[in-house]
Amino acid sequence: MISRTGLALAVLSILPSICAAAEMVRPKAGPVQIMKSAELKRGMKGTAWTVFVGSTPEAVPVEIIGLWKNAWGPGQDVIIGKMGGQAQRTNVAGGMSGSPVYIDGKLIGAVALRLSVFSPDSICGITPIELMLEINDFDKAKPADARVPGKTQTRAGLAIPGDLLSQVVSAGATPNFQQNASTMLTPIDTPLTFSGFDPGTLQNFGPLFQQLGFTAVQGGASAALNSSKPAAGWQNALQPGDAVAGVLVSGDMGITGLGTVTYNDGKRVLAFGHPFFNLGPVEMPMSKGEVLMVLSSAFQPNKFANATEIVGMLTQDRHSGIMGRLGDEAAMIPVDINVRSFGEDNKVMKQKKLHFNVFVHQKWTPYLMMVTLYNSINGINDFAEEATYRMSGKVKMDGAPDISLSTIQSATEAPAPAAMVLAGWWGDKFNRLFLNSVQNPKLKSVNVNVDLLPDRRVAAIENAWTPTADAAAGSEIPVKVFLRPYRGERLEQNIKVKLPIGLAKGEHRILLSDADTLNRLQAQAGMANRYIDVPQTASLINQERSNNRLYVSLVESQPTVYSDDKAMPSLPGSVLNIMQGGRSATRQFITTAETAIEQASIPFDYMVSGSYSLRFTIK
Repeated sequence: MISRTGLALAVLSILPSICAAAEMVRPKAGPVQIMKSAELKRGMKGTAWTVFVGSTPEAVPVEIIGLWKNAWGPGQDVIIGKMGGQAQRTNVAGGMSGSPVYIDGKLIGAVALRLSVFSPDSICGITPIELMLEINDFDKAKPADARVPGKTQTRAGLAIPGDLLSQVVSAGATPNFQQNASTMLTPIDTPLTFSGFDPGTLQNFGPLFQQLGFTAVQGGASAALNSSKPAAGWQNALQPGDAVAGVLVSGDMGITGLGTVTYNDGKRVLAFGHPFFNLGPVEMPMSKGEVLMVLSSAFQPNKFANATEIVGMLTQDRHSGIMGRLGDEAAMIPVDINVRSFGEDNKVMKQKKLHFNVFVHQKWTPYLMMVTLYNSINGINDFAEEATYRMSGKVKMDGAPDISLSTIQSATEAPAPAAMVLAGWWGDKFNRLFLNSVQNPKLKSVNVNVDLLPDRRVAAIENAWTPTADAAAGSEIPVKVFLRPYRGERLEQNIKVKLPIGLAKGEHRILLSDADTLNRLQAQAGMANRYIDVPQTASLINQERSNNRLYVSLVESQPTVYSDDKAMPSLPGSVLNIMQGGRSATRQFITTAETAIEQASIPFDYMVSGSYSLRFTIK
């Protein structure tokens, strides 16, 4: 017979194994007990759940080292833990953000931070679950015209390469200051997975994303991401420990940010344990993920994964994590790009059609439009350094005029390649739309045609000539203008300028110019008004002249006033005095002493630059 003492010892000996078995049961969605960080003690043993391969999370032992007081902010402690098991081999990897940690079946928080680099100890920072649960307090309906938190950007100018492109170039020239091997707790890198992207695109734009705290990696995505509508079975998706992704771009190209689910109450999902972009309220598609492998590294370990299918929408992007709602659908902007390659005979040799959807956000939509356009033309065999890109696009708007865009970009002596300049020009149009101070734009669709033309097609206005310096009002003046291309014979164009019958006596001039010369003052007037709305912004963009034309204008000595999206030529002096006396600091206008009456524009398959004036006298 077994004595009472022996029985007691036997029971005590099997209790740890029973607890361990209970600990190893995979967590499920639904209510869960929590353990606050104040209850933790050094040496406690717990279990984290994260996916290493496929879609099934695996258990990882975690030993509690202690609390790092105020490490995550005033009054916000971070739990320091040491990961074992497979994590000891892989280290604390990108994509593990949000991995839930349990002690005695109680949820304590999410693996969210890493300590130093080149550390063999797999030390992690755990965001306490009580901090993450605070996100639910912000889960209110977002106002239709909410100005979401984020980096404040100035309104983009029209200069090429422009504000967005300048940020990309400066990011590429900035040393990597983020990974400095110092003993600091930093959020685990969120692998920003680019599917359908050329390595050259990641090389050019990777430094920009790295400055923002993301590691750009190549990856894949399921065809199910072609729509932002939640897939069937979303009700049972994203269990604690599963891979989860925020979707920035979906379709023929994809950009997704990968992390791990911390908690699921059946409708709302918490993940990451640190911010994604720290944008506050958002409406971003949320998808499941499938992990291919975890790259083991003491410096920059990362999960390689595919986003699989949409199951809901991220609604909050906060300091201590992200929150999403299962079954909800986030609106995206559908984009169609048609890239055509032309031969020397000006015939189409081949074309490629792309369709994808872009996340809607005042800060990120312009960047995403820029990087996707660049990738569309950079990752094809027809790409060439000396090529010329002729582009036309249409942006369909809800509540504002549709926008028609046209430009041509070619290789110049500037440090940025033509494809990058074109992408910067394109992104800045959306920058202007989304950064207006009145309302958020609503874009229904975007359609773009990009033609790749052989050789460098740039032409500068060299000079012009007219046979007479005297003319009569109502007559025509013949003009011959010469343009100098990059290589080859100069271009010659004959023009007849019609003079108005009531043109005043005295000296006048004919201006032969590029688009920038005529656009400059109108653009300055638009930027001077800090409260220009979406319809006015769309009107301004539609009024911009295209740089593949030569413009012929008759210039008179009468003042012109540019205000908002309107030009008032030949303004009487009395009216101008009244306007100058009544202008305010918030609604300024630009005045010039002359009025240029545009008479004609001549199309060229060249990027036209420069200007030339011819003076004549009305007797």
